[in-house]
Amino acid sequence: MAHFAELDDNNIVKRVIVVATKDNSDANGVEKESIGRAFCERLFGGNWVQTSYNGNMRKRYAGIGYSYDPALDAFIAPKPFPSWTLDDNADWQAPVPMPTDGKMYAWDEDAQAWVETEMGAA
Repeated sequence: MAHFAELDDNNIVKRVIVVATKDNSDANGVEKESIGRAFCERLFGGNWVQTSYNGNMRKRYAGIGYSYDPALDAFIAPKPFPSWTLDDNADWQAPVPMPTDGKMYAWDEDAQAWVETEMGAA
């Protein structure tokens, strides 16, 4: 079985579906993205890209609202805050690293800082 993400005209994921192995494989039983993509296009139309539930391809599993960057060949989660930037691994990074003291923190965009959450307070 394989998972495929349908992209809109802006490469934003509209939906993710599961495709049976028999519909994604050649005559020798070898799974190929091109076969699965063609299968999805025949059934639904649109533009489809394979995604991996365990993150083995394209950095991470595609989710609705994620974007696909063909240059990075990666699915990218929606930007969590305006100040965050995308790193080379297609992950969003805060302008200030989160503390690693074992407490729980949430990002405060107005303060541009990590703020300890109530659950993390002693």
